[in-house]
Amino acid sequence: MFSVGTIPGGTPQSPEPGAASASFPSLAPVSGRGEAEEEEDNEQEPAEIYLCALWTSGYLGIAYYDTSDSIIHFMPDAPDHESLKLLQRVLDEINPRSVVTSAKQDENMTRFLGKLASQEHREPKRPEIVFLPSVDFGLEISKQRLLAGNYSFIPDSMTTTEKILFLSSIIPFDCLLTVRALGGLLKFLGRRRIGVELEDYNVSVPILGFKKFVLTHLVSIDQDTYSVLQIFKSESHPSVYKVASGLKEGLSLFGILNRCHCKWGQKLLRLWFTRPTHDLGELNSRLDVIQFFLLPQNLDMAQMLHRLLGHIKNVPLILKRMKLSHTKVSDWQVLYKFLSEEKLHYRSARTKELDALLGDLHCDIRDQETLLMYQLQCQVLARAAVLTRVLDLASRLDVLLALASAARDYGYSRPRYSPQLLGVRILNGRHPLMELCARTFVPNSAECGGDKGRIKVITGPNSSGKSIYLKQVGLITFMALVGSFVPAEEAEIGAVDAIFTRIHSCESISLGLSTFMIDLNQVAKAVNNATKQSLVLIDEFGKGTNTVDGLALLAAVLRHWLALGPMCPHIFVATNFLSLVQLQLLPQGPLVQYLGLAKGFRAGSRDIDDTLSPCISFKTMETCEDGDDLVFFYQVCEGIANASHASYTAAQAGLPGNLVARGKEVSDLIRSGKPIKPVKELLKEKQMENCQTLVDKFLKLDLEDPNLDLDIFMSQEVLPAATGIL
Repeated sequence: MFSVGTIPGGTPQSPEPGAASASFPSLAPVSGRGEAEEEEDNEQEPAEIYLCALWTSGYLGIAYYDTSDSIIHFMPDAPDHESLKLLQRVLDEINPRSVVTSAKQDENMTRFLGKLASQEHREPKRPEIVFLPSVDFGLEISKQRLLAGNYSFIPDSMTTTEKILFLSSIIPFDCLLTVRALGGLLKFLGRRRIGVELEDYNVSVPILGFKKFVLTHLVSIDQDTYSVLQIFKSESHPSVYKVASGLKEGLSLFGILNRCHCKWGQKLLRLWFTRPTHDLGELNSRLDVIQFFLLPQNLDMAQMLHRLLGHIKNVPLILKRMKLSHTKVSDWQVLYKFLSEEKLHYRSARTKELDALLGDLHCDIRDQETLLMYQLQCQVLARAAVLTRVLDLASRLDVLLALASAARDYGYSRPRYSPQLLGVRILNGRHPLMELCARTFVPNSAECGGDKGRIKVITGPNSSGKSIYLKQVGLITFMALVGSFVPAEEAEIGAVDAIFTRIHSCESISLGLSTFMIDLNQVAKAVNNATKQSLVLIDEFGKGTNTVDGLALLAAVLRHWLALGPMCPHIFVATNFLSLVQLQLLPQGPLVQYLGLAKGFRAGSRDIDDTLSPCISFKTMETCEDGDDLVFFYQVCEGIANASHASYTAAQAGLPGNLVARGKEVSDLIRSGKPIKPVKELLKEKQMENCQTLVDKFLKLDLEDPNLDLDIFMSQEVLPAATGIL
């Protein structure tokens, strides 16, 4: 059966990180292998990898086919420098036999591939460079090629619509470069007939699945997670003069931490955000610098350095202009400030006499200036590598100074990394965005892994802070994985390889998916890709359909993860489906813990059955009733909520009191199993309206009309209305 997974460390054959880094060693036991298996492996043909790569406007799209498992691996669109360092890392890690790309390429990509092809002594061998016509990489053609593929893991009984929905849960169709790379790869595989060279032409290249590829040390985070956690948030600029750019950064994590003074520092910070890592050496190196600049005796130096970094301009663009001899005076001013000493230069009568006597030396002066400028330009270009290295270091310093400034102003603390810990431990954590918007913010702790349970079930009333709590855990973990201080008293981060979320539905008009289908796709990504080192955040899943089906889906997903035992991911799930506990839909075992943020939790009572799994953590957001008001404490505590208090939230939203009261009455009747009867006052009012309508119709009849048929009036008007009147 087809499986969809994340491939950390360039080891796509294993659902777990097979080639774990030195910083986070794999805890999975190594199974013994018999001689027969080894002989069988020796007889197999060596695996070959065929890579397709596209680079456009600073972004890289990658897809490759591995003959060892007949699976296509893809990496969603990722930012990459003009030097294509990310592409080089991918090549070093997977060592492809062929690199496929478009014949119409950017100059940087062409130069990179030229160097790659010239590496005669590359180990283990230099790849073959294959150029296909640019039309083979068209977006719509690539989409059609993906949807028309003959995949053994998709049943023939699936309709076209069902196939689109299924593939959309696997392939990120919003990553345009990746989709184009996948389309080009399929074209190449079909043309070369990889693996089926000797078969009949009607036999297609075997494709057994699609999997997401993640480089070693990088943490997998999809675009939905970046959006729902508000790591990035673009919004329209209010100024009418910003039509060209159109967007600016809104309230987001990147927005509050981006205090970089130079453009290249901002680009580097965004790059760090798009590539969170669990490389302990790199993370601790960043934290050491931040901690150094946070020392009181280093404050003045940090502020001075940060201010000076603002003078750094677009050095790579200047060097490019020098190579093309298009340098402007302003470019030289960027590299070195001229001092005019406030002197003015002009031509007087005496200078004109000297020109007539000695001749106009202007041409000679211009020639000499041109020669000097050319020599100076050659000297600068000869040191371009040094300038680029200085720019990289200055950008890194700018980012670290920005993170140190934010940590100082917001009271962040240094996180710790524990490779042996599976999960996270957060003491009095805070939401980095919410605490800036709220007058007071209540910190909450979080802990998962070990004997604290893998699944945390959080219940509580609406507006009690469940979603904020989930996002807070995700953001603190993310900040630690980019090497930033975090909003918590203490934070210990274990071996986290991915963060998955189902918190907010991101609409997709282009794919034509319903909100509930988008929710299902987000959960499917977590179910198919999450490992025992992954963090999964799920909020109110199942509310897009009826209560019974939604409850059943949520229980089925949690039971699936519980069945994995020690391989279960670290899951925080917020829900108002209290029947999940009351009906005991989760099996017994040591993996679930119940938390919550609600009033009326009853720790130790039947709401927390002792026969349930002690590692399903039940917690609730603590509240109390003050007359007709409900006071939220926004504090996580042990237990389960006994009510969602939807009527209180509805009243706060401005719904009429009679509607709120009727809703509460119907809810109580359903909960007690009693029949729901219409409201008598409303029923009488409706009866009177129906009677009045029938009387009005009768009074309009002309009884003296010889053509009037009262039998027709009785059958068409009176009798149908009788049921609503009597």
